[in-house]
Amino acid sequence: MGTYTLFGRPNAGSLAVQIVLEELQASYEVRWVEQSPEAVEGLRRLNYTGKVPALQLPDGTVIGESAAILIHLAESAPGRALAPAPGTAAHARFLQWMVYLSANVYDSALRYYYAERYSAAGATVAAGIQARAAEEYTAHLTTLETVLAPYLLGATYSAADPYLYMLAGWHPQADALRSRLPRLAHHAQLVRERAATRKADAAHAPA
Repeated sequence: MGTYTLFGRPNAGSLAVQIVLEELQASYEVRWVEQSPEAVEGLRRLNYTGKVPALQLPDGTVIGESAAILIHLAESAPGRALAPAPGTAAHARFLQWMVYLSANVYDSALRYYYAERYSAAGATVAAGIQARAAEEYTAHLTTLETVLAPYLLGATYSAADPYLYMLAGWHPQADALRSRLPRLAHHAQLVRERAATRKADAAHAPA
């Protein structure tokens, strides 16, 4: 598969990507990107948004967007079974949940933690934006609770599951939410116990 380079930041979107790289037993290195203007500008020369995660593929191509990276990795190694075969109904469901996680759950997380960015009024309306984002964040995870059995694709673990694990873990009341959503709590436990997750979680743990 060659060697990948993951540009990330602890406790950022790079966690799910690192879990999948570990699941694939891929050769990779991690480069932590500081939040200084110089570091972000340096990343922007590789990834047009200047955001993490970004993944440099073995041929030198750099791609961004967590969902796109996870889908690409899963489909680049069909023998690891982290995504159903393209063209199947199961693959359609896989894509559905990857897009749902990206467009809804991830978006709610961003609006909660960076509320001031979502209005020209900035900090003066941030509290209202954050409150609404928290409601939607909870609603999206509650929706996913109804389909977990125990994974997003039923009995089959896929690259969508570390994505959900990461995003659910960011919820501002993650522990309380999981106490109310037993399937989500069970999902987190199953993913957390995997060797790939343990290694990636350790890399992202506070020093």
